[in-house]
Amino acid sequence: MTKFKFEYEEEFIRNSRGVELFACRWVPSSSSPRALVFLCHGYAMECSGFMRECGIRMASAGYAVFGMDYEGHGRSKGARCYIKKFANIVNDCYDYYTSISARDEYKEKARFLYGESMGGAVSLLLHKKDPSFWNGAILVAPMCKISEKVKPHPVVVNLLTRIEEIIPKWKIVPTKDVIDAAFKDPIKREEIRNNKLIYQDKPRLKTALEMLRTSMNLEETLHEITLPFFVLHGEADTVTDPEISKALFEKASTRDKTIKLYPGMWHGLTSGEPDANVDLVFADIITWLDVRTGDSASLTVTPARGLTGNVQKVVDGVSNGQEKPKRSQASSLLCGLNGGGRRLVHRSSM
Repeated sequence: MTKFKFEYEEEFIRNSRGVELFACRWVPSSSSPRALVFLCHGYAMECSGFMRECGIRMASAGYAVFGMDYEGHGRSKGARCYIKKFANIVNDCYDYYTSISARDEYKEKARFLYGESMGGAVSLLLHKKDPSFWNGAILVAPMCKISEKVKPHPVVVNLLTRIEEIIPKWKIVPTKDVIDAAFKDPIKREEIRNNKLIYQDKPRLKTALEMLRTSMNLEETLHEITLPFFVLHGEADTVTDPEISKALFEKASTRDKTIKLYPGMWHGLTSGEPDANVDLVFADIITWLDVRTGDSASLTVTPARGLTGNVQKVVDGVSNGQEKPKRSQASSLLCGLNGGGRRLVHRSSM
């Protein structure tokens, strides 16, 4: 398989609520991309480090890959891993990803969503928000239904709901060590544990309830899913039950749907399995994408409406339209590694 050269870039944007969000991309540098892929990361995760392999693999296969850390996640601003409204995540992703799609160089390109775990729920809600806009979705161990094994009793939910506005950010919800349960390979597990951009504390009360409500709502509306999708799940996953993916596959209305269950694999299919397993998973993902982008005439690309006005690019700490302070070239490059409003470009032939 031909490997494409690509460039890696970072930027900061400001959402409709004025919060500064981190965004990144892996874009083929020597040719026009086959299609656009938009990453939706999981709960507590981030794009530039944890989902780096996804970006590299798909960009090397000729796809332009875009990611964004949700508010409160990774390098974005906001209370750490606090989800006040799940709709905020969906709207932020929609605003940014549609603004990318509206650019002249991308407006005729097919658009695919890629969601892992909670990001699977984000992807499905993005589809429901604008059903004809996306050409397909890759859903890796998606959170779109609450397993009967862990579904809380209605009495417990009712009690917590009564106090969520009083102590919304309280880290009250007990949870097992998800990293131990999600990632099989011990070396990769420790690398993930050492990633300080990943939130590893207890979930906040309102965050947990928002995720619960979102999952229950999706569970009741799986029949409304009409876009082509490929759902992948490890059969030994104890974080999100494989039965969830089976339910999605069975109930979704779309005719173009594919499911693959991987015997013995855990939750972190693309990041926590031994290398041979990761290679297998990515080969399946890229094959699915290649088949659907091989005949451009068969793809219907809905025109992007243009910039929503809800996303502002931040340049050197200020939003577009404001005066940009002068910085030396060396200083600007180094500052791409942290802080607001800086951009780092990395070229690779991987």
